[in-house]
Amino acid sequence: MKRVIAADSSSNIIEFKPLEYHCAPLKIVIDGQTFEDRAGVNLEDMVNKMERCETSSSACPNVAEWLEAFGEGDEVFAVTISNRLSGSYNAAMAAKQEYEESHPKARVAVIDSLMTGPGMRMIMEKIAELDGQGLSFEGIMERLAEYRKRMHLCFSLASIHNLAKNGRVSHITATLFGILGIRMLGRASDEGTIESVNKVRGEKAGLRSVINELVEKGYQGGKCYISHTLDGDLAGRLKEAILQRFPGSRIFIEPNMGLCSYYSERHGLIVGFEGGLR
Repeated sequence: MKRVIAADSSSNIIEFKPLEYHCAPLKIVIDGQTFEDRAGVNLEDMVNKMERCETSSSACPNVAEWLEAFGEGDEVFAVTISNRLSGSYNAAMAAKQEYEESHPKARVAVIDSLMTGPGMRMIMEKIAELDGQGLSFEGIMERLAEYRKRMHLCFSLASIHNLAKNGRVSHITATLFGILGIRMLGRASDEGTIESVNKVRGEKAGLRSVINELVEKGYQGGKCYISHTLDGDLAGRLKEAILQRFPGSRIFIEPNMGLCSYYSERHGLIVGFEGGLR
């Protein structure tokens, strides 16, 4: 029996072990130039163009790309960005129907992460962990549902222009952020939307707001992923701040790929962590 994990590229993951893994790419279109969210995408060039562009948009993987990502698996776990942020989930569901019709003995679970980036990685790692314990397809899905109740995701953003362009926040709010040097703390809501939590001025206050969010959500030093857009130093400072508050925490830093960079923008941080029950 062949098990496969598939995810769209908002997971920030190109390679993943121990299970076979395939990534379905999103696309970012900036003033007519398409950046496909795969290994080797020039993020610096993309972000530079994004910051001075007139028009930009993103596009989800199509059904054919999801079918390719299923990799001829007998049991496929497909993890998508929140359905409230992209059409990737709907495309994966259409691919599931087509795949199961052409592979009558196969099963595909399409998992709406209700998150992005680090949240998707945490789901994928839990699937791989449960697979290693010898659980059945149904057993993995049942245990995963329990684990997801303790998953949380927050954002610390220095710019929200692309969120405004895509109708997630108001244009007036986005303009004020740039003028006043404000950072927004947001979180992934239970419904998979972006929920604004707090607005603070300056980097230090921004880091403190993330720590406060971890505390509020019951973080006790478990797994924590910090993904960043072209600012590993800032991610490192947040890691140190978390370790000061929660010594011995398991904290991992990774760069955002194209889609997460598009929405979090330069100096943006996305933090996924294990906490108390949602």
